[in-house]
Amino acid sequence: MAIVSKKVSDLSKKEGDDKQFAGVVVRQHPDIDQPKALDVLVPELKLFPDISNDLVILEVTMPDHTKRDVYVPLEEFNKAAPDMPSVLRNARGTRGRVPGTRVGNGNG
Repeated sequence: MAIVSKKVSDLSKKEGDDKQFAGVVVRQHPDIDQPKALDVLVPELKLFPDISNDLVILEVTMPDHTKRDVYVPLEEFNKAAPDMPSVLRNARGTRGRVPGTRVGNGNG
């Protein structure tokens, strides 16, 4: 007697072997309060178009020091200022020196 296990897609309920499946973790969604794992057949991944190349992820810190992540389409983000690429180039980094400052003691 043999035990045969079958894997089934959480999306389509189609069967396949382990080599045909991708693991997908849903990290954030309005209907869940913790990450959830899905078994998805590789061809089904096309149902999730990747927009990461056109997405800007912002970390917003409010005056009360609460933080949240904001996801903005690149096209919308770039509308926030007339020359957003220049604004970003000239913005201060999150660590290190402010742009335009020089190392030294000022003696010359």
